[in-house]
Amino acid sequence: MKIELMKKPSSLKQIHLIFIGIILVFFCSCVSQKQVKYLQRQQQNDTTNSFRNQRTSDYKLQPHDNIYIRIFGLDEKSYLYFNKQSNMSGYGNYGYGQTEIGLYLDSYVVNDSGYIDFPLIGHVFVKDLKVDQAKDMIQSLVNEYLKNASVTVKMVNFKLTILGEVKMPGSRIVYQDKINIFEAISLAGDLTDFANRQKVALIRQTKEGSQVVYLNLNSIDILRSEYYYLKPNDILYIAPLAIKRWGTETFPWAIILSTLSTTVLLIYYIKIL
Repeated sequence: MKIELMKKPSSLKQIHLIFIGIILVFFCSCVSQKQVKYLQRQQQNDTTNSFRNQRTSDYKLQPHDNIYIRIFGLDEKSYLYFNKQSNMSGYGNYGYGQTEIGLYLDSYVVNDSGYIDFPLIGHVFVKDLKVDQAKDMIQSLVNEYLKNASVTVKMVNFKLTILGEVKMPGSRIVYQDKINIFEAISLAGDLTDFANRQKVALIRQTKEGSQVVYLNLNSIDILRSEYYYLKPNDILYIAPLAIKRWGTETFPWAIILSTLSTTVLLIYYIKIL
């Protein structure tokens, strides 16, 4: 009888240890709010509300870029000679009634020498010009042929690729001249809870090759970064947190924990009885 009484406390102690272990495993498999929250301030007394950063309006045209050019004027028959018009086009206005393929077919490719071949005018050198500068140059050339003409110039191949821990990975075409990193992530449906926001890889093509920069989206300092605004053909890769290696995203922890806790309680009551 004494032996049995001595065994009961030992068994109860083991049950308590198992239960504590289950609780520890559960909490270790959770992602903290600090790992998920964007734009955190390093100091609580930091009240900075204004941040300077470099915008992509400084992007300069390079060989193999595609630019969309449209000429508008009072005499429709005259300016149509300057405009490409593929069968994939809609009403001829950028972004309205046109498919992605139509915009590409109606665009002008900057060749290896930095020129575009523009109707009637001929070869126009646009390499290392900003989009606005290219627009002003083409406007001045068109003015020699047409009166009261208006020129529209837009980037067509502003493509971003977003991979890793996002809800909708893939490539996105951006129909605007600038986009920041948070706008780009929103196109992919935001990051998952298991995304490593402290080490987001930005891969950018330069004249020297591929440049990789790591950005911390948890810190508000990202708003000051020169990489806050993205450039055409940038790639974002979001790696998973180490915790995901244990399969916590899809593993049925709720069912396992519920089963174990029920088993522990049953053993506890059986021992008492």
